[in-house]
Amino acid sequence: MSLVSIFSLAIALFVLAATPGPGVFATISRSLASGFIPSLSVIAGIVTGDIIFLLFAIMGMSFIAQAMGNFFIVVKIIGAAYLIFLGIKIWKSKPVPVQQVNKETKNKYGNYLSGLVITLSNPKVILFYCGFLPSFLELSHLGSIDICIVAFTISIVLSSVLTFYAYLANRARMFFSSPHSVKRLNRTAGIVMIATGVAIAAKS
Repeated sequence: MSLVSIFSLAIALFVLAATPGPGVFATISRSLASGFIPSLSVIAGIVTGDIIFLLFAIMGMSFIAQAMGNFFIVVKIIGAAYLIFLGIKIWKSKPVPVQQVNKETKNKYGNYLSGLVITLSNPKVILFYCGFLPSFLELSHLGSIDICIVAFTISIVLSSVLTFYAYLANRARMFFSSPHSVKRLNRTAGIVMIATGVAIAAKS
């Protein structure tokens, strides 16, 4: 791979990641409700989903990823229901001091799963890897090192953009210290999470 192709890929990924969508909203919502650290699990799930689609595209299995459009109607509904469940749970949660919430780790697997499902059921991601990506990268000619470079670029760009969103959301919630304000913040985050689930279900 040339530096130009790597740079072009990074720019395309940056636009994909920075554009508000289910992944961004889920990351922000989790950071608002639970703090910066728990949101990293959501980001890890999102990045994993992108790597899966990258491997599909490289192995010439684009048709499988596209066929998933039908199969993942079920996955979308399940994922949407799970996000709505999380949103309701966040809405109903009791106000907890910021310092205590930031130490939350028990839901890291659930957060990771939500990020993974969001990516796997996102038509924008499927279109990018199975349609747009092959148009400017000769995927069939990529060697092992090239594949590692592409995967590394994807991981770094997506993680950086989403981590920035999570950081800003966490900084915003640091201003809420009273139980009443934390309760309002939880309800706001819950609404965002529920809305994300509804949006995913509506696209099914």
